[in-house]
Amino acid sequence: MSSGSSAVLGLDIGGSSSRARLSEGGRVLAEVEGMGANVAELAPRTVERRLTSLLADLGSAHPAACCAGSAGAEVPAARKRLEKLLMRLFPGSRVSVVHDTRLILAAAGLDSGIALIAGTGSVAYGRAGDGREIRIGGWGWLLGDEGSAVWLARETAREVMRRSDAGEPSGRLGEALLEAARARNASSLTGRLHRFREPRLWAELAHVVFDTADVDPGADALIELAADALTALVNRARERLSFDGPVVLAGGLLLHQARLESAVRLRLGSIVVRLEEPPVAGAVRLAEAG
Repeated sequence: MSSGSSAVLGLDIGGSSSRARLSEGGRVLAEVEGMGANVAELAPRTVERRLTSLLADLGSAHPAACCAGSAGAEVPAARKRLEKLLMRLFPGSRVSVVHDTRLILAAAGLDSGIALIAGTGSVAYGRAGDGREIRIGGWGWLLGDEGSAVWLARETAREVMRRSDAGEPSGRLGEALLEAARARNASSLTGRLHRFREPRLWAELAHVVFDTADVDPGADALIELAADALTALVNRARERLSFDGPVVLAGGLLLHQARLESAVRLRLGSIVVRLEEPPVAGAVRLAEAG
């Protein structure tokens, strides 16, 4: 597909999936989805291969501007690599790279507020009315991302190991995790999980917590801990900015797991809205704004 000079490209590059939207004059010309490509956690060749494949599905589009919101863009070297890749793929285009958290408020049509994202990872992004910004959390699956899908999967595994060490039954939570990970017992589960080199593979296991929350108290307790952790991200952002604006909930985990969303809403106790448009819409708006 060929595009005119006024077309813009928005990219939402996450840990589990990525999306590209080509738009012109408010009209979506093309939209494609592909694999996640966290620019800080994956090898540069892997990122390039996945994004090149994603963008190839747009055809011969050459946008006037491109804004990419990417997981891992807080790492300067990773951000620079992505900028260079996009400039090479779209020579002459105006390219900007922001952290994927920046897309949420833009997609919600807000100039200020706090975005709380819980998907593969977790992070809060706040922007005050005077332009001050803050990012809390989002330190990656090895160091942080409390309350995220990866965190839930890891904490579930730890609970299963604890039960095994204590000689307790694995319970419905443990049985569900073993089945999802295709492991026979706690010992083989360890080996399986250590072979998961990408956070998205861990994130795919988080559903077992919600599947068993009604029948295993340990699963319900983990959801409550996740809600505590996510609420803490928002509260820290509020404190750092001295700002109590609206909170926008985003990310696959928060938007698709009603039990977690309800627990977070109960704790926040202020204006809370769900993100109704995909984050890639925010990337398009930022590209249009220049």
